[in-house]
Amino acid sequence: MMLICPLCASVDTAPFHRDARRDYQRCGRCALVFVPPAQRLDPAAERAVYDQHENSPDDPGYRRFLSRLFDPLRERLAPGAPGLDFGSGPGPTLSVMFEEAGHPMAIYDPFFAPDEGVFARRYAFITATEVVEHLFAPGEELVRLVDRLEPGGWLGLMTKRVTTREAFADWHYILDPTHVCFFSEATFIWLARHHDLGVHFPADDVVLLQRGASGQVR
Repeated sequence: MMLICPLCASVDTAPFHRDARRDYQRCGRCALVFVPPAQRLDPAAERAVYDQHENSPDDPGYRRFLSRLFDPLRERLAPGAPGLDFGSGPGPTLSVMFEEAGHPMAIYDPFFAPDEGVFARRYAFITATEVVEHLFAPGEELVRLVDRLEPGGWLGLMTKRVTTREAFADWHYILDPTHVCFFSEATFIWLARHHDLGVHFPADDVVLLQRGASGQVR
């Protein structure tokens, strides 16, 4: 059966890895590695996994983890710039950190804060921490987020990146059944080049994409 890449819609996909639970395809155009649709969880099973998360703004360890994105993004923002935290989860925390720093924030999560009204506005920045690996249609969702950015605005993503086939086979990240898309540095460079974005890699699990800064790779 022909499998279509959920990021770039290419049919140039091929087997990349297989384990006891799932198959993983790699796109020849954008390098996304993804799980076939038939092997994804249904919404109820997916929600059950997320209900087990216990993240909280009162957890200093979780704040330190989020600071990997928070710190490099905040230094690029004007004072008071408004933002959206996409995929905020059951215990929004990054939005709290930005609000404490003087940035008005909206939140969105398809399970826990499903207010589609947030997409009627534009933002100076949008964040998605440990989110893009869960997306069934990352191409559609990421384009929607970029469209909600003001000119020069920032999309800050946190997700662990694919390196080699050998490392992928032993990677703990693929053990989570809700993780269905796996990005590499090459994937983000492809995304940037095709959507007029600059791309910056401040950490090995963080990428910052700037609207209207095509060709900048740092």
